[in-house]
Amino acid sequence: MQRRLCYALIVIAAATGIAIAEPVTPDASQEARALLRAITRISGRNTLSGQHNLANTRSSYSEQVQKATGKTPAIWSSDFGFAATGDDAITGRDALSAEAKRQFADGCVIALTWRAVRPVEDEPSGLKNSVQAKLADEQWQELLTAGSPLRKRWEAQVDVIAGYLKQLRDSRIPVLWRPYAEANGAQYWWAGRAGDNGSSALYKQLFERLATYHKLNNLIWVWTATTDSEAGAPESFYPGSSYCDLLAAGVHDGNYAQALYDSMGKLAAGKPIALGEVGGVPTPAVLKSQMKWTWFMVWADLLRVSKPEVVRELFNDEHTLSRGNRLP
Repeated sequence: MQRRLCYALIVIAAATGIAIAEPVTPDASQEARALLRAITRISGRNTLSGQHNLANTRSSYSEQVQKATGKTPAIWSSDFGFAATGDDAITGRDALSAEAKRQFADGCVIALTWRAVRPVEDEPSGLKNSVQAKLADEQWQELLTAGSPLRKRWEAQVDVIAGYLKQLRDSRIPVLWRPYAEANGAQYWWAGRAGDNGSSALYKQLFERLATYHKLNNLIWVWTATTDSEAGAPESFYPGSSYCDLLAAGVHDGNYAQALYDSMGKLAAGKPIALGEVGGVPTPAVLKSQMKWTWFMVWADLLRVSKPEVVRELFNDEHTLSRGNRLP
């Protein structure tokens, strides 16, 4: 991997004895392999700090962390957006791509997600009336049917995002790619459908479109479950070990229960686990008792829900890695 990223951010000591799996993407890039290797090897030792931004906010939330703690998060995250105007506007995608390149050059790991509009609508669209709306059962089945009109509309939408991911691939930038987040939840149109023809099937379909059709070999595939009260059992929505490199939990209520940690570790079956999206931040004590969380990601403006002293303690803890830190 290029020295400016993981070899500058975290110097991995001698092999720790952990079995390092290859990325699930066929012919994964050297940079993607090195990033997954680095994340795997810090499991049980350190946790990367992360901050999510939005399509039109560039790095403003990451800058808020730096101002509050004196530390720049190790992971810069953003969203491709869905809206016509505002922070989530799709008009920010070109600037987002440029910002991702700048953040990478400065030493950050890059993470991206995409809250997609339903394939029955064109971009841009709204959060409530599209991203968080539902598809009828017959529409869902058409979406999963190769060659159908709705499948073709979906493919066209995915191809737009693939174009931006290719820009990063061509710049040799690996990406923690977290699509169709909270698959076991009830918040989004792609989520909440259990079983082989449910949400996991759509995740696999996206994998085939991006990894096989578009040959995006720079992606580390992250599958995310949520702990929201209406969520189903994660294992009923999991696409399987052949389609993801890393499993993440979304914790919005600040409850980092040991049972959650144990269940995610069991489902991961040796793959790294992370806190893919959090509201109230985990304390250093939580991370020391649950040391296999390899990174945490504060969602957008939710840093404000944690007490400033708790945030400072977390980002300045010796086990938390921020941009520029090295392993002891």
